[in-house]
Amino acid sequence: MASAFDVVVIGAGPGGYIAAIRAAQLGFTVACVDDGVRADGKPAPGGTCTNVGCIPSKALLQSSEHFDTARAHFSEHGIGLKDLSIDVPKMIARKAKIVQQTNEGILYLFKKNKITFFQGRAAFEGKEGNGWRLNVSPVGVNKNAETLTAAHVIVATGSSPRALPEAPFDNKRVLDNEGALALTETPKRLGVVGAGVIGLEMGSVWRRLGAEVTLLEALPEFLGVADAAVAKEAAKLFKAQGLVIHTGVKITGVKNGAKELAVEYTDATGAAQKAVFDKLIVSIGRVPNTRGLNAEAVGLALDERGFIAVDDHCRTNLPNVWAIGDVVRGPMLAHKAEEEGVAVAERLAGQKPHVDFNTVPFVIYTSPEIAWVGKTEQQLKAAGVSYRAGSVPFMANGRARALGDTRGFVKWLADAATDRVLGLHIIGPMASELVMEGVTAMEFGAASEDIARICHAHPTLTETVKEAALALDGRALNF
Repeated sequence: MASAFDVVVIGAGPGGYIAAIRAAQLGFTVACVDDGVRADGKPAPGGTCTNVGCIPSKALLQSSEHFDTARAHFSEHGIGLKDLSIDVPKMIARKAKIVQQTNEGILYLFKKNKITFFQGRAAFEGKEGNGWRLNVSPVGVNKNAETLTAAHVIVATGSSPRALPEAPFDNKRVLDNEGALALTETPKRLGVVGAGVIGLEMGSVWRRLGAEVTLLEALPEFLGVADAAVAKEAAKLFKAQGLVIHTGVKITGVKNGAKELAVEYTDATGAAQKAVFDKLIVSIGRVPNTRGLNAEAVGLALDERGFIAVDDHCRTNLPNVWAIGDVVRGPMLAHKAEEEGVAVAERLAGQKPHVDFNTVPFVIYTSPEIAWVGKTEQQLKAAGVSYRAGSVPFMANGRARALGDTRGFVKWLADAATDRVLGLHIIGPMASELVMEGVTAMEFGAASEDIARICHAHPTLTETVKEAALALDGRALNF
């Protein structure tokens, strides 16, 4: 006999588990199905973000930054160390513990909100009245197949790393994000294909721990998605740290030998090049996880790139079937998936929520951090929008000097006629936190003058955000 629910969520990543919780809060009977499995066979809800993405990468970034700071900067504070060392297996074990704690936290939240959790892999079987019948095949320690019926189905199956045709992942020498997070020793020579978020973050971790890191980027410009001034500053700072970055690269072959890899490529000039590495991280994008849903059998429409086709409200072409997160259009970000999950649950309850992609923040957790929201200068110029820019370096900030990190700057962009905030771009300490001032300003339709008139605590890094708003009108007080 099938177990019946108002809502079944397929996938317990950030979008899926949040959608399930919000639906349960709104009074629906909810089940969530997830195929994440720990090494011991127990459930590992949380998706890529929790298990092999956001959370473990930040754990390793923090550990490696502590090591790098102790090695390079403690002496500035009068702190002397002898025989500094890094225990990589212990660092990886700490990361694994944080992941497990997060897995268990999600399961606790399911229990707290009376959500039925199924460890397994869900697929559509067909219509069931006005709803749907799903088959759940067992994985991990769960050995029981299940049949579920749902009035509504929310697909939140996430995405997987895209492989190089020349070098399939083996997670021994050719690594995806999971393999890059599981290294038990620092490679001497590390190659990274793709200088985006994952490439820069993983390259930074292992560079701090002693690896010689080379990033090979296909696009002609470094960090082309970021504001041009931010990208230029980032390239300068990363080069000073020792990261080697080549842009305009086209991989022509990868030879995976017994002890090393040889990557053949053409550079920006078209000249043939060759680089030899001990490990190769490939971070060239991600593909939506739709295989195994049995989408073809029920007619669930996919777009030309393999994403589930949805409208602005995350409705698919099938009645009462919704899709959110990495498996649909839009930025592949955990917080975007969460907002869509909440919105869909509230739409099921007859509410009218709104998700504004224009105010979704982007963050790269390197050192210094990079974060932005809204339009870049190059986007405004291309659109013919008249704007003003105000920029102030962290060098002018007392708190940044006390922290010992004055790298980077804050830049506001505002409409020239109305002064309405159009974007905030930051490279510098705690950029991931500071960018939320821009998100809030844009959500409330604030002008740069509003930011400039708000009292900011002293001494804080946020003062640079205010100073940059003052700089839009030539009124910066400390720069």
